[in-house]
Amino acid sequence: MSGHNKWSTIKQKKGKNDAARAKVFTKIGRELMVAIRDGGSADPAVNSKLRDCIAKAKAANVPNDNIERAIKKAQGGEGANYESVTYEGYGPCGVAVIVEALTDNRNRTAGEVRHYFDKFGGNMGTPGCVGFMFEKKGVIVIDREDLEKEEDTVMEDALEAGASDFEADDDIFTIYTEPDDLSGVRDDMEAKGYEFASAEVEQVPSTYTKIDDPDTRVQMQKMLDMFDDNDDIQNVWHNWEDAE
Repeated sequence: MSGHNKWSTIKQKKGKNDAARAKVFTKIGRELMVAIRDGGSADPAVNSKLRDCIAKAKAANVPNDNIERAIKKAQGGEGANYESVTYEGYGPCGVAVIVEALTDNRNRTAGEVRHYFDKFGGNMGTPGCVGFMFEKKGVIVIDREDLEKEEDTVMEDALEAGASDFEADDDIFTIYTEPDDLSGVRDDMEAKGYEFASAEVEQVPSTYTKIDDPDTRVQMQKMLDMFDDNDDIQNVWHNWEDAE
């Protein structure tokens, strides 16, 4: 999931226990299978969507054996016929939420998503109700801790690679690209020796919403956790500013 404090979210994901990591592996495995089906090839050299999925899997510390297994499974035509579905709605205090799913049962997934919204003080809306508050961008995050390069050098390398924007925080560098340019920029930066905490196309909010009440913040986090625990749900994007 992505919100205002993306670095906190990445660190939480990387520090999850074995059961939670297995769930992440399952979700990414599903993405790999769909990428091969939609891209028509199991060769990442010619299937850019698959190449992006493999890069995402590696950033999430998915073992190479798991990646190869998912690719072979997809090549053999195994697994359910997943389709991509997007839901939109509001969390507590009007926080905008976009839920992206890969499901083999639209009715089941829609019912579960609606239940999560309702249970924690939000509501599922109609398609497009919050989408206008987000913009799709390629987002590459680099951890500053182990990087022996100055900010100006990283920015220069990113812009030379074709990035559209660059931000520097205390802990991370964030590189933004056009969605179609993500693969090229990532590959170029990788060739220059960079490693990434994450690199994927995201829904980036244009405005943010704060939640001042502590109990309401707990409700919002519980709702996000429920989405995260659902195998059908691949990504949840929101504009909660003080997310941790």
